[in-house]
Amino acid sequence: MTRALLLAALLWALPFAGAVAATWVDPAGRPTAAAREALALLASAPEDGLDARDDVVAGLASRVPDAAWAAALEAHLLRYLRHLHAGRVTPRELGFRVVAPPLEDSELARRLDEAVAAGRLAALADELRPPFVQYRRLRSALASYRALAAAPALAPLPPTPTVRPGDPYAGATALRQRLQAFGDLPAAPAGAPQETAYAAPLVEAVQRFQARHGLEADGLLGRATQAALNVPPAQRVRQIELALERLRWLPRRSGRPVIAVNIPMYRLWAWDAGQDDAHPALSMGVIVGRALNTRTPVFADEMRWLIFRPSWYVPRSIVRDEILPALARDPSYLARHDMELTRVPGEALPRIRQRPGPSNSLGLVKFIFPNDANVYLHGTPAPRLFAQARRDFSHGCVRVEEPVALAQWVLKDRPEWTREAILAAMNGGDSRQVDLSAPLPVLLYYLTAMVMPEDGQLHFAADVYGHDAALERALKARR
Repeated sequence: MTRALLLAALLWALPFAGAVAATWVDPAGRPTAAAREALALLASAPEDGLDARDDVVAGLASRVPDAAWAAALEAHLLRYLRHLHAGRVTPRELGFRVVAPPLEDSELARRLDEAVAAGRLAALADELRPPFVQYRRLRSALASYRALAAAPALAPLPPTPTVRPGDPYAGATALRQRLQAFGDLPAAPAGAPQETAYAAPLVEAVQRFQARHGLEADGLLGRATQAALNVPPAQRVRQIELALERLRWLPRRSGRPVIAVNIPMYRLWAWDAGQDDAHPALSMGVIVGRALNTRTPVFADEMRWLIFRPSWYVPRSIVRDEILPALARDPSYLARHDMELTRVPGEALPRIRQRPGPSNSLGLVKFIFPNDANVYLHGTPAPRLFAQARRDFSHGCVRVEEPVALAQWVLKDRPEWTREAILAAMNGGDSRQVDLSAPLPVLLYYLTAMVMPEDGQLHFAADVYGHDAALERALKARR
């Protein structure tokens, strides 16, 4: 750049630099009320699971305010607001195809100017937070677990073989303290005797803890339950922070009905139009893709139709990896599984098709939201698997626990599709496609910390796909 062009650029920028400085520094050289509010917001970043080291300039509050100080304050404030609204990591970087369109920088700056002029910076921050009840509840839970993490360390449970109800247990005191700290066991009255056996109410509290942590709620104090009880509160804090980050990625509700599946918690919810996320119309368990090699993808799309008594055209990867080896061992495999070779228009090679019926791998109904991954919701001929706590068994699609109830909800604006009509279609002779009256948003997402709508309790799940670990690495790379 020539000296003339550089001088012109500096002269052009001077009024803007002056305006920025006047916003944050008063004529006496002190921070304005807006600047003090901005500093308070930046300092509160951890309350939303944001890293204060990313958003607060070290020593900014102690520096003498000047034009450079004002510019730095505004830049960090804009970054904080951007992170608060849309997150620090772009979900597509991690392979997630679910994105809430972020505000343009110019729009964010405009809204900041308006908020400063009206003296409502804190209100702007609240408007930019994800508008989900789940976000507010997790934010509250974060504060509770931060306090727990800052308290004196809880005594760890001593490693021991499985403890059964009624067994003597040397770790009863440590167990009681942990269950009380986590909210699964009420505090005992002062002077109450301290039992040394593993019995009620400890067993009942362990069952509550197990249910909240994705474990079999059998009351047995086994290896997995002991490990979960020994997880440090600081680690749970991080799970909540990562969940808050992912909630910033989600598309905002449009007032339409919606179906959402939280993959690691094996749970589906459906909301009627206008319902907030604390009050689902429908809730049920699901089975998702195997963690090892057939993970259910994270994405958003729109359901457009469902099919009663669907056929299943077996994907070629399953044919190669599973059916051909099975055929080599048992030539009657196809006949026993009601399968046949068939031609598909436009495809050179024949496909294996499983005929419709109760033994079909898709169950008696599948719900279609066209997508590149060829993932959909469907029933199952093996409902016994829903009794298990960990349910990553599928080839990537999502099996639903109550397909009849889901079909009823999906078709609720079609009076002719009563429960009886749905059951008749599912148990009839032919496949039948039914188009939805309007496209229905479907969201497959991933949170390992969540306040469940069913019980209002904070639940944690295992990071079965390693997505928390990947997000942690991505966030560290930005520090």
